[in-house]
Amino acid sequence: MTGFLMAREMAEQPAVLAAIASRAGELSEQIRRILPTRLDGISFVGRGSSDNAAVLGRYAAEIASGRPAGLAAPSLHTRYDAKVDYRGYLVVGLSQSGATPEVVTTCERLRESGAVVVAITNGKSSALAAVSHLVLLTDAGEELAVPATKTVTAEMALVLVVAGALGRGLQGVGALGAVPEVVAAVLANEAPAVELAARWASYDRLVVTARGLLYAAALETALKIKETSRILAEGLSVADLLHGPIATVGADLPVLSIDGGAPLASDSSDLVRRLVGLGAPTATCMPLGGSTLPMPGGLPEVMYCIVATVVGQQLAYHLALARGLDPDHPSGLTKVTPTH
Repeated sequence: MTGFLMAREMAEQPAVLAAIASRAGELSEQIRRILPTRLDGISFVGRGSSDNAAVLGRYAAEIASGRPAGLAAPSLHTRYDAKVDYRGYLVVGLSQSGATPEVVTTCERLRESGAVVVAITNGKSSALAAVSHLVLLTDAGEELAVPATKTVTAEMALVLVVAGALGRGLQGVGALGAVPEVVAAVLANEAPAVELAARWASYDRLVVTARGLLYAAALETALKIKETSRILAEGLSVADLLHGPIATVGADLPVLSIDGGAPLASDSSDLVRRLVGLGAPTATCMPLGGSTLPMPGGLPEVMYCIVATVVGQQLAYHLALARGLDPDHPSGLTKVTPTH
C-alpha cells in the first residue's frame, strides 16, 4: 500500500495548470486560425477520463459558440464504418497518451470526412498528434500512477481554452489563471477527504452527482473511486438521479453532491434535502461554508469543475488507503487501455 506516485502527481497540478494558463492567449489564437470558415458544430472524442474532460468541453463549447456540440461515438467509425459528413465541424480528440487506438482512428476518419481536428494530449509525438491539424499539449510530464490526475485537469483546462476561442468566447475563462492557487489550497488541506473516506470506507457502492458544467467532475470523481477503491461508484446528473435511480437511495447508499454555485445551486440544495430525508449518508463539495469537502470561493462556476475534480481525486486516494489498497496500481488496469 503506497500511493506515492498518485500523491506526487496530484501535487504537480498547480504547476501544470499555471503553465497552461500562461499560454492560453497564444493557444486561443492558434485555434481561431484553423476554425472552419463556417462553424457548424463541435464534436469531442475520448475514452475514460478523457471522455469526462470531453463532457466539460461539450457543455462549454456549446455555450460559447452558439453551435451544437456533442460527444462522438467511436464505435460508429471503428466498427460500423459510418459515413458522416463532418465538413464545417471542429473535432477535438482527447487522449492522455495520444495512443488510444479508437480515438486516433475516429479522429483520422473525421478528418478525412472534412473536419478540422484538434488534439489534446500529453504525447507530443503520438499517433493522435499525427492525425490532427493542431496539437494542444498538456505538458504535464510523465504520469506513472495508473489513475490519471494531472493529465485530466490539464485536459479540462485546455477544453475550456478551446471553448473560449469559439464564438463570443466563454464567460469566466479569463479566471483560469486563478485556478492553480485554488487547487494548491485544496491539496494543502487533506483533512476533509481523510475524514469522509474514513466514514465511507465500508461501503461498496456510492453515487456522485452534479449538474451542468460540474457534471464532468461528478463523472470523473466516480471513475477515480472505481479505479482506486473497488467501490462501484456511479456518476449521475442531478436530473438523471431524480428520474428513477433515486428509488435506490437509502441508508446503505452514500451520495456526494458537487455544486459550483449559480445557476444550479438550488438544484443541488433541493436534492441534498431530499437525500437527507431518505436517510442516505450525504456529503457535499461546494465553495460554501459548511461543505463536507469545501472548495475556496471566488471562482466562476466553470472553473470549479477543475477544482472539484481535484477534490474528487483526494477522496478517491484516501478511500483506497482506508480500504487497504494501493491507488498507484489498481487491480486489472494498465496505463493505456487499447480499445478499438
